[in-house]
Amino acid sequence: MNEIKKPRKPLAFYYLIVLGVLFVLNFLLVPYMTQRRIQQVDYGTFMTMTEEKSIGQVEVQENQILFTDRDGKQIYKTGKMEDLGLVERLHASGAEFTGEIVEEMSPFMSILLSWVLPMVLFIMLGQFLAKKLMDKAGGGQNSMMFGMGKSNAKVYVKSSEGIRFSDVAGEDEAKENLAEIVDYLHNPGKYKEIGASMPKGILLVGPPGTGKTMLAKAVAGEANVPFFSMSGSEFVEMFVGMGASKVRDLFKQAKEKAPCIVFIDEIDAIGKKRDGQISGNDEREQTLNQLLTEMDGFEGNTGVIILAATNRPDSLDPALTRPGRFDRRVPVELPDLKGREEILRVHAKKIKIADNVDFNKIARMASGASGAELANIVNEAALRAVRDGRNYATQSDMEESIEVVIAGYQKKNAILTTKEKMIVAYHEIGHALVAAKQTNSAPVQKITIIPRTSGALGYTMQVEEGNHYLMSKEEIENKIATLTGGRAAEEVIFGTITTGASNDIEQATRLARAMITRYGMSRDFDMVALETVNNQYLGGDSSLACSAQTQTQVDQQVVATVKKQHEKAMQILLENRGKLDELAQFLYERETITGEEFMDILNN
Repeated sequence: MNEIKKPRKPLAFYYLIVLGVLFVLNFLLVPYMTQRRIQQVDYGTFMTMTEEKSIGQVEVQENQILFTDRDGKQIYKTGKMEDLGLVERLHASGAEFTGEIVEEMSPFMSILLSWVLPMVLFIMLGQFLAKKLMDKAGGGQNSMMFGMGKSNAKVYVKSSEGIRFSDVAGEDEAKENLAEIVDYLHNPGKYKEIGASMPKGILLVGPPGTGKTMLAKAVAGEANVPFFSMSGSEFVEMFVGMGASKVRDLFKQAKEKAPCIVFIDEIDAIGKKRDGQISGNDEREQTLNQLLTEMDGFEGNTGVIILAATNRPDSLDPALTRPGRFDRRVPVELPDLKGREEILRVHAKKIKIADNVDFNKIARMASGASGAELANIVNEAALRAVRDGRNYATQSDMEESIEVVIAGYQKKNAILTTKEKMIVAYHEIGHALVAAKQTNSAPVQKITIIPRTSGALGYTMQVEEGNHYLMSKEEIENKIATLTGGRAAEEVIFGTITTGASNDIEQATRLARAMITRYGMSRDFDMVALETVNNQYLGGDSSLACSAQTQTQVDQQVVATVKKQHEKAMQILLENRGKLDELAQFLYERETITGEEFMDILNN
């Protein structure tokens, strides 16, 4: 997409013009106007006027003589001749010798030329510049001066390198919804024939990095129509009414260029629910009201399609999301296994990569990654290949880049003591062994005790075999047991505990609480929701919706659940003490082992 920018001269250009005019006025025009015209005469005339005593002032220069008549109204000049008695004759004639012959202006003319005329010119130039700026701002209102009320939406048109649907992978359902919009912009006749009309607004919702903005640009690229792009925060100004003015200007431009697409990114910045509270600056609410009015002010057949994106749909005002405004909601979710593989292949075309890369394996390892994260993984693989002196990326580069995104880079200067290294080895093998000895657990892909920049001294990677949309109560309990396996291994082997299980404790507690408050997996509370989730696309912040007594009971059950699974993990490790020692020693020596190596030792 190529952005079309109107050439705009900076204000400094006009200031330079003003300074230039003042320079010409003060240093050229005024001195010229104050000069009297000088008349050229021959030397004989000069001698005659000297004899007649009709010379008033005289100035003898190096190559000429300037003199005035007795009244001083006219200035004459003549060439200089060899005349030894010149000075005496001039003195005898009563002439006045001077160093500079100038005409003194009257006070009135001096004020007129030095002050009044420059001020008049300056005011005229100021009015001219103000008019030009107001015209550029799109109106004659004072509030539009300097573009304060003008929409600064970026305008794009399709180019040979524009984004197409083929550049967006992993969002087949969203592309199918938006392909209908493209078909309508190309062939509106067949829709009008049956009486159908396109939605006025389409709302793209989903987590960050899933490609909402890219989908909007792909629609414009496929439809080959102008594409107005603007962020919701750009509407909000410190002056009340400026945002509403920008909304009016944006829709005015869109109607002039119809058919076109208007894309408002992060619309929640202006589309939040109106809470009714009175504040000193209700700029955001006025902007929202103007947006609602504009969306009702044009028909669906004008060819103006409004796309908006947000990752906070729950916070939008109901008046904005009702049918007739944003008629259609298109979810842009995190890609599944097939979608992740397609996204990886799309981004892998941009770099040089080995032919034997298993994209399916990489996609399984990158479970839960968004499109932006997958693009970052491919780029990190290319950077790693360059650091290693290769001109193409390999399978190991891709796998290492996933670890970089998950846990950070390897810490080269982090040196663990022998005891700490052994504790970390037993800790990670404890996780892996508990996971391997339970059913319905994801297979172990990799175990490492190399410290990472995220603060992790080691980690165990488990990779699901395929798509996993539901989790049973037993699977969640097994996952909690796996999380407690590291601490359990420390207790079994060393008889003490360390701070290395802090992240495991957080995850286990979160899962146990969700089982009781959100998933209804408690016999005491049955199918009662005790917790509400806000901002599901932004981390899912939760808040309890129960009394203090109930919250106490919830805490007790959370503690009991985690404690039960912790004891289960310790029992598994005690029953497999020999394998625990063998695997930990092997990991201590190798520092990093694969899932195949782990299973070979465990099964032999």
